[in-house]
Amino acid sequence: MDQEYLIRKIEKYADEKGVPIMEKDGMKFLTEFIKLNKVKNILEIGSAIGYSAINMALASDDVTVTTIERDKDRYIQAVKNIKELKLDSRITLVLADALSFNTSEKFDLIFIDAAKSQYIKFFEKFKNNLNPKGYIVTDNINFHGLTNQDKSKMSRNLRQLITKLERYITFLNDNPEFKTRFFAVGDGVAISRRKKK
Repeated sequence: MDQEYLIRKIEKYADEKGVPIMEKDGMKFLTEFIKLNKVKNILEIGSAIGYSAINMALASDDVTVTTIERDKDRYIQAVKNIKELKLDSRITLVLADALSFNTSEKFDLIFIDAAKSQYIKFFEKFKNNLNPKGYIVTDNINFHGLTNQDKSKMSRNLRQLITKLERYITFLNDNPEFKTRFFAVGDGVAISRRKKK
């Protein structure tokens, strides 16, 4: 079966089961970015069912991805999807909570797409695993266009989530170590890179 067909199948599964995956134009933007910047090894926080890990690995034949997922059912589905696309030699899946996962490996790109409320913690924890000229990419910065909007009509949970995302945006903007650019693509993408000393 061809790759296109299998990827559509994953998208359909995500849609039917309500699994959040990266929006198509955001995904295209990210894979183009990987090609353009000759990214070779990636750490992904939040695999879900392997959709973005697969797309990132397919950006180029020499890309390897280490991806972390804490939900067992999603992890099992991701393993299945990655095997089906014959990418298991280039994608390493880890079943763990990212905040308790440790590695000494260095990566060209770290992709954060997991629990929004933990974005600052993920950034702080894994920035030391970034190559000097590497990038930290974060998805869902706009969260369906709700960041920096009136929160009075939102449910308490949503309000808390949006507040945490806004705090993360402020954290990125004020970060003394990293410079961040924001892109209104997909659900909002942020790309952070260490400032030149």
